Formats: sequence, structure tokens, C-alpha cells
Amino acid sequence: MRIALTACVALGLLSITAQAEPRHGLSAFGDLKYPPDFKHFDYVNPDAPKGGRLASRGILARDTFDSFNGFILKGTWPENIGLLFDTLMARATDEPDAMYGLVAKTADLAPDKKSVTFQLREEARFSDGSKLTGDDVCDSFRLIKDYGDERIRIAIRDIEKCDVLAPYEVRYSFKGDNTRDLPLSVAALPILSKAYYATHDFTKTSLDPPLGSGPYKIGSFKTGQYVSYVRRPDYWGADLPVNKGRYNFDEVRNEYFKDRTAVVEALKAGVLDLHEEFTSRDWATAYNTKSVEEGRLIKEVLPDNTPSGAQGLYFNMRREKFQDVRVRKAFDLAFDFEWMNTNLFYGSYKRTTSFFENSALMAKGKPSPEELQILEPFRKELRPEVFEDAYLPPISDGSGQDRKLLRQASQLLAEAGWKREGTLLVNAKGEKFTVEFLIDGPTSERILAPYAKNLRLLGIDTTLRGIDPAQQEQRMKDFDFDVDIVRLVGGQTPGDELKAQFSSDAAKTIGSYNLSGIALPAVDGLIDKMVAAKSREELMYAGRALDRVLRAEHVWVPNWGKASHWIVHWDIFEKPQIKPEYDRGITDTWWVNAEKAKTLRRGN
Repeated sequence: MRIALTACVALGLLSITAQAEPRHGLSAFGDLKYPPDFKHFDYVNPDAPKGGRLASRGILARDTFDSFNGFILKGTWPENIGLLFDTLMARATDEPDAMYGLVAKTADLAPDKKSVTFQLREEARFSDGSKLTGDDVCDSFRLIKDYGDERIRIAIRDIEKCDVLAPYEVRYSFKGDNTRDLPLSVAALPILSKAYYATHDFTKTSLDPPLGSGPYKIGSFKTGQYVSYVRRPDYWGADLPVNKGRYNFDEVRNEYFKDRTAVVEALKAGVLDLHEEFTSRDWATAYNTKSVEEGRLIKEVLPDNTPSGAQGLYFNMRREKFQDVRVRKAFDLAFDFEWMNTNLFYGSYKRTTSFFENSALMAKGKPSPEELQILEPFRKELRPEVFEDAYLPPISDGSGQDRKLLRQASQLLAEAGWKREGTLLVNAKGEKFTVEFLIDGPTSERILAPYAKNLRLLGIDTTLRGIDPAQQEQRMKDFDFDVDIVRLVGGQTPGDELKAQFSSDAAKTIGSYNLSGIALPAVDGLIDKMVAAKSREELMYAGRALDRVLRAEHVWVPNWGKASHWIVHWDIFEKPQIKPEYDRGITDTWWVNAEKAKTLRRGN
């Protein structure tokens, strides 16, 4: 499975309502938890000691990287690259969508919401000691808007310009009517050095460590093996309220492995300090060791209060064979989650039903009056199912081969024009129905093999093709796939990032997260309503309406999820008493107990 953090979410892109005067922080609907004179976030230990190492595989589970340029479509960048770069404002992860001043002291949104002005801190510096000024801020925007990853450019396309008003004052101007998300979108963009990119080509992949102003810089690295981020003792912003008690590790190290078994063995051998486990079988069986029994290696469950993300098998509807909704419904009927959960997942998961799982935006039952009011203008172009009970995936008998559901699937395929010739389905042109799943290792094969068996029973010529992860990522960017497992992750206040996932423009944009290729004016209009929402209640009803439409279109076969994180780590870490509500808090707020790290015996 690939986790596709949208560019908007990865950069922390959020939303904002109009402010009456310059403020120390901004939020989607005006409320801020922390006052102007706050000293630190509640979920940190401001006196946490610095030092030690955090070595892990990371949550994106990549097995290599070939570039440190994380802001263009080309190449594969290593996880945690954001540690190198400061932004105008920093996210508070105990609030749904609030940000507070980092490089910017204040932000002043114009009364007409068409521009926002930031006052910068004059003490901000890049890691080479050079000053960070308004020229760097605006040139960063220019580079990203003109040459950056399309997934970022979609989110900031309505940002018209960035003007330097004074050495430490910049103004962003917006176009269009739906500008709510734009001020914090720019507040979360990475700030790059104008001088550095005057002599380095931003459009090229590069393994030259870039010049940043953030809390870490790149230390040693070896492509395909590891990359080390080293904490900067001279970091200019270490004592700001938004940073106090954070970035406590002297080294954040990402190790790379070709398969998941090697990751578990590296952890048990002490090569890794921590691992987030995503495989239910390994969580249930791989850590039955003496080190766990003795408490030296700790299994820990952290609650996850964020939306679970839209994980599923996404159809590439750009391909003719998936354009008939009856075909897509048939694929859903053949997917026996109940058998998988019992036999493969140790009963660990719940079936995903919504694109906004684990959030207030999940549609349930029949549309409410508020949802109907939003949906009514689009009625003519929507499927009738949108106005009935929100679609739920079928529940099988758990046999792995539910004959009733497979008969229904076979009937739908026949209605869509696919007829049996021998053991295979063919269309009116005599073309076989083939489908290829790209897999990145034994775990994906174990999950997809039972599904492939059911598809073959239906007459679909099904292939599980092992592929190099870098090649797989490029094929996904080029939309060169049939069906693939992906988890699209959104924020607590979804808005512009949805354009990258489901808009008509994104469907035509190479490299976007609109993997299914859905391109419906109704979806575009509902996303606009979410972006324009002036209250969380408005956002909730618009989100539920969008959820109904997407579910009725059957752009995916929904998978599974859980509202927690499985963490396994050696007993060398300490953490604040309070966990941030919307984040793991590990890289951000944990620290190493030096005495434990020195004396703890690793391995079994």
C-alpha cells in the first residue's frame, strides 16, 4: 500500500477567515486556542533535553530516494525533508486547523479577503548565516508556482502574486471568490533561499543538500540505504513559542529497506530505534520476543483522532474498461473484506465506507435537509443513489467466495457488455477483460491474491505484477496503471487539497492525486462549496454531500482502517504527558533518556 499524503497536507495547507487586525495566529474559522503571549504548545515539554537519535523507516515506507528537491514532480525525495525548511507560520497539532507565527510575527488579512500581509522576524536566518528576507519568501512562491510539483500548484493557482513591500514585509494577493484557504496555504509554503537557487536549478533533481532555515540540515546519506538529518545547534528559531520543547533529537535518521521483514528484524536487532507497524500479522505475531516480554522493546498504541484517510483500490477510469459504473460495482462485490479481516488481519480493522472516515464529514443514511439543499442544483447530473441511503460496501458471508455476491457481480458485468467465452470475459470487440495490480512486496501479494482469485472466477484475466517502488511511483504519476491501493490523507478542515484529489483539472494533470480520473462538474462545485464554507457546520454538510456523490460513483473499492497507530520502540524514549490530538508527536515532541540509551540492552 502507498500512502499518498497530498501536497497540501504534507505542507500543512489550511484555511482562514477574515481578521480585523494583524494577529499572531490564524485558523479556519477564526478561533485560536493560544493567546498572543503564549510560551509554548501544551503538548510539549519545554524543558525536554536535547540529544540522542531517532532512527526509523518512517511512515511513507519508501525504499530509496534520488533527490533532495521535494518540491518538483521529478524524482523521489526522502521523508522528513520538511525539517530543513521554515515556513511563515507553524501548525498547532492540538487544534483542527490553527497556525501561529514562525518566520512571520503577524498576518493581516485584508477586509475583502483578497490579500494577506505578513511581517517577518528580522532575526530569521538560513543555515549559512545569511538573512531570510521578503525576497526569499516571494522568490520561493515564484519557483513553486512556476515550476513546482503540480499537486502543490493546483492548491495555490488562485494566488496571483507575492510582493515585497519592505525587506521584512510581504503581501500575497488572491483572485477569485473562494479565497478562504489561500492565506494559510502560503503561510505553510517552504521558504527557500533566493541566493541559493540563483546558482542551483530548481527544476532539476539533485542530491546536493539544499540550503534551508529549519531546525535540521542534512548530514550523511547514502542513496538506497539511509539519510541523516542533524539538528542545528545554531537554529535561529529554537526558542520561539511555536518551537519550544520541539526538535529534541540530535539526529533524525531514515533507514531504507527492500521489504518489511527486514524492517522488523532491523528493529529487533537494535539497528532501528522505533518502527510504526502497518501490518496486522506482524503486529500480532512478529514481536513475541524476550525483549518485548522484559519491557526493553515496547509495543504501544497511540490514539489517532485524525480522519482515517481514503484508503482503497482506485480504478483508473481513464481506461475504457472502468468507465461503466456497473463494472466498478462488480469489483466491489468481489472483494471479501470479512474473510480478509478474519484470516489475514487478525480482526484488527474495520471496513472503510467513506472518503472522510473517522470524521464529522462522513455521510450516513439518507441526506439531511441541509445536504439536500446543497445537492439539489446538481440533481440532473447525479446518480439517483446519491439521494438514497449513503452507499455501503457489501458484507460477505466470510467464506472468501460468497456465491451470492459473485453472482450479482457477474450479472453486472454482463449488463455492462462483458460476455463469457470459455473461462474469460470479452467485450463486443472480442477484447479480453484484463486487469493488472502493481505490488511492492509479499504483503501486498498476500492481500491481493484472494481478491485476484475471485476476479478470475468472474472471468477477469488478473495479473499481480511485482514492480520496483520507484518505477511504480512513476507509473502512478503518469496514470499508467489499472488499479492500485492508495491511501489519500486529508486534514481536519478539508478544502483546497480536495482539488488535487478529485477535481476535473487534477484529472488532466500528470502527477496529481486524482488517481481515478473522476471529472464531474458536480464534484468541482461541491469542492468549491467546501472551500467557501464560512463555518464548520457549513463545511460538514458540504463534505457529506460530496461524500455521497463520490461513493455513488464507485471510483474505488474501499479498504480498511483503524483509529490508532501501532508503535514499537526500544525503551529509550520519553514523551510529554499530553499527546497532540491530531499528530503522532514522535519526531516532534519525544526525546531520548540518555541514561536508558546508554545502558539498555538491545536484541533478544
